[in-house]
Amino acid sequence: MAKSELEKLDAGEPYYFLDDEVAARKARAAKLCQEFNSIPATNPAAQVAKIKEILGSHGERVSVQANFNCDNGCNIHVGEDFLSNYNLTILDIAPVNMGHNVMIGPNVDIYTVNHPLTATGRAAYLAQAKPVVIGDNVWIGGKVAIMPGVTIGNNVVIAAGAVVTKNVPDGTLVGGVPAKKIREL
Repeated sequence: MAKSELEKLDAGEPYYFLDDEVAARKARAAKLCQEFNSIPATNPAAQVAKIKEILGSHGERVSVQANFNCDNGCNIHVGEDFLSNYNLTILDIAPVNMGHNVMIGPNVDIYTVNHPLTATGRAAYLAQAKPVVIGDNVWIGGKVAIMPGVTIGNNVVIAAGAVVTKNVPDGTLVGGVPAKKIREL
């Protein structure tokens, strides 16, 4: 029996991203994000409750500032003491797992999904996702972009404006486009 597009997506295989089941999953996340983003900043308890509803799993202490957008929500897993500044976008078609004490600056994008390099693949509305892993005690500066399939180790700092295209080892400061090791921490 042939796999559904949702089964292909979940298995990390190329999938048709206009499929009704795929679109429904994304629409659910968009609705929840819209609800989160409409909560006044003067009501942090409501913000925390809504973000915990969106996330797949989370620690006790979570703080996310609006605006927040994601593709699924259920694929985002954050540890204890998670903090995100304004305008975080996580395209969590595949899982995004973050450890404890992760701090994310403003205007950060984390992507798990990509499209084919071939025109025929893009014309067929195909996509494929790879998970992102972020370790413990990580600080991600403002306007950072993290690409599909990247693993960031523990005790890492990603400098503002970096584009992370490759794995980052433990205890490292990286920066630039593409991000490169600046020094050990």
